[in-house]
Amino acid sequence: MSATPAEHLRPLSPDEEALVRSLGRVMYALPRAIDADMVGDRQLPLTEYTALMNLSEAPGRQMRMSELAAACHLSLSGMTRTVTRLETQGLVERVRCEEDARGWNAVLTDAGLARLQESWPSHLAAVRRRFLDHFEGMDLVRLTQAFQRIGTTG
Repeated sequence: MSATPAEHLRPLSPDEEALVRSLGRVMYALPRAIDADMVGDRQLPLTEYTALMNLSEAPGRQMRMSELAAACHLSLSGMTRTVTRLETQGLVERVRCEEDARGWNAVLTDAGLARLQESWPSHLAAVRRRFLDHFEGMDLVRLTQAFQRIGTTG
């Protein structure tokens, strides 16, 4: 383990403490709020929407289950449960990986793409209302860059 620089041991200012605590609440509350809005609109739950969205953007509208789980920030077992629900609705199919017969790919069906497109307005409205509207007038490019730096530190 590397030594911690002295500047990182400086106590948090009240503004820094408020930011850290607020971020923790947002990370927990935001996905739940968006999910509740979508379910309330009788659309896909957020987890299922996110899985279909990732599949729609993948080459051939398919991804290895482990890659889809990582893209959706779910465990493999959580992704398996999600894909099983989507499969039962005819929105996704599971097929063996061509390059590795032990693995499985999730494949977005035409019905799944149609359901994703149907749910998109509800997702968009929830994301705007619950998240983006709160950043009115802020420098979104700089904010995005900061989030990306945080997200890529290991």
